[in-house]
Amino acid sequence: MRTRLALAPLALALLAATAAIGVEAAGAADECKGLRVCLPFPGPWVVVPVGGVEYELACPLPGYIVAGTDARVATRDIDVSFRGETGSPIGPGVTTRRSVVFQASRSRAGAGSSSFRPFIGCIPTRGGGGRALTSRSARSPGVRPGQPVRSVVVARPVRTRALVVRITCPAGSRLVGSTHAVAFRQRLSPSDTMLGAVRVDRTVVSGVLVARVTSTAASGPTAEVQVRALCGRAQ
Repeated sequence: MRTRLALAPLALALLAATAAIGVEAAGAADECKGLRVCLPFPGPWVVVPVGGVEYELACPLPGYIVAGTDARVATRDIDVSFRGETGSPIGPGVTTRRSVVFQASRSRAGAGSSSFRPFIGCIPTRGGGGRALTSRSARSPGVRPGQPVRSVVVARPVRTRALVVRITCPAGSRLVGSTHAVAFRQRLSPSDTMLGAVRVDRTVVSGVLVARVTSTAASGPTAEVQVRALCGRAQ
């Protein structure tokens, strides 16, 4: 962890938090580069299927916001970016909140699945709180950019051959979209066999997002799924 400052109590608190959440010091990238106070937090290896993927990664502690990002890729043709809030000036607390949504896709035509690993560097901020509210217009008819859309994220380890995840939007909101991602929480990128070992099928039943997960033995003990429901204010 990169902390060079005279604030000993804060530095000790960050070290304790890092140890408590099991952050891999050896696996850190450049997510904290240039930040004097920073809590590095690595994500899992996320499968990048044909068509791309979105993965939301949040600071592990309340009161922190994302101030740095980085990524590692299993193949060089993977393009990785993250979605930021509109607002001025661009920076932590405006462009980013407690979480960011990474987007990854392969630039080579005809390429199969691969994987990437996101990293975030978190800094403390007074009054930091819940997940980011993102303005979403694409594929969400009726939602204006000025109307906030909240993501409700559920992550589950894949321990059985069949798993069902259900997400209901909070009161006063409605489901306007959804995403899912398959990931492997391990140090090395997943093998080609592992990349296709977990399948997720999403449907909507009476306004409830239902994700049915199936897997084979090749998924191993580190597989997990992330299901995101995008909830907009009810009209």
